[in-house]
Amino acid sequence: MKSSSLRTPLMCLGLLALAACGGKKEQGPPQAPPPEVGVVKAQPKTVPLTKDLVGRLSSYRSADVRARVPGVLLQRTYEEGSDVKKGQVLFKIDPAPLRAVLAANQGSLAQAEATYTNAKISAQRARDLAPKGYISKADLDNAEAQERTAKAAVAAARANVESAKINLGFTDVVSPIDGRAGQQQVTEGALVGQGDVTLLTTVDQIDPLYVNFTIGVTELDAIRRSATAGGITLAEPNTAKVQITLPDGTRYSDDGTLDFSSATADPATGSVNLRARIPNAKHSLLPGMYVTVKANLGEQHGVFEVPQAAVQRDTAGSFVLVVGADGKVVRKDVQAGSLVGSTWLITDGLKAGDDVIVSGIQKVKEGAPAKASPWTPNQPAPGAQPQAAQPAAAGKAAHQP
Repeated sequence: MKSSSLRTPLMCLGLLALAACGGKKEQGPPQAPPPEVGVVKAQPKTVPLTKDLVGRLSSYRSADVRARVPGVLLQRTYEEGSDVKKGQVLFKIDPAPLRAVLAANQGSLAQAEATYTNAKISAQRARDLAPKGYISKADLDNAEAQERTAKAAVAAARANVESAKINLGFTDVVSPIDGRAGQQQVTEGALVGQGDVTLLTTVDQIDPLYVNFTIGVTELDAIRRSATAGGITLAEPNTAKVQITLPDGTRYSDDGTLDFSSATADPATGSVNLRARIPNAKHSLLPGMYVTVKANLGEQHGVFEVPQAAVQRDTAGSFVLVVGADGKVVRKDVQAGSLVGSTWLITDGLKAGDDVIVSGIQKVKEGAPAKASPWTPNQPAPGAQPQAAQPAAAGKAAHQP
């Protein structure tokens, strides 16, 4: 009796222990907390509408210096590659033959003037005698006709003299504009201007300079449609600013101004020609150089600035991951405009207040929960150990027994 009374409490304790063990197995392992990610809050902004294009510099004005009269080239009077002024003598052509032509024309003018003087005296005498009946009407008419002919001959001879003077002046070949004179094309002693106007050199005005570039018709149409819809405010004519970057990556100190846009598209390239004027007071830029052009065409309204790390791409296009109001990750397809530094300009697909994931993207997936915390540039991923602390921690572990 005593042993059976002890067995009953022991069996009850065993059943309670088994029930307790079974209850712990049904609870399962604790779930891991949602990953922490760094986010930026999307806010619409108004930013400059800029386009990065490739351009080529050209002279503001370029003038060919040619021999306009025939003769032997005697002298070059400028230093090749130097700056010259308008009207400065650059070349001298042998003037002797043209001086002789001028002298002959001056002699012809003197002869014509003498003839006219004689004819005028004869005509005046005839006009005085005709009323008295001493000469016939026909003689009067002939005398006045000779006077008119002689007068016309004087005018022709005077024109020949002026032409000879002009031609003689062309023996001093001058610069038509201010600018930089190029290489001499014909050496001294050569016969120039014989049958054609021989090119002697070229003068280029390089302050300011033009930068010529193009923009695609499709892109230009998209800008104009956005401007019509109110998403873009275009700059006023002749006020759009242009910045250029030199081939070595150096940004040029002075900004230019867009001053020309072609009214037609090039059928071969499907693009529209644009041109800007760039100051070049120090003459550090040269015609023919290729440069990178950043054209500020106006302002974009309602765009979002998103760090480059947040924008991803796949076969469907560009997208970002957003932490929704329910704490779960949502994919949003976006329209990425231009990349400014390390920031994408998002023109479509986001709304104000969206928490865009920038860091920790590899730890989350669409539809899964995530814990959002504010992200700042150069900040390590949430939950990550600072890089500077890792070697110290590793050294400490190595010295532990």
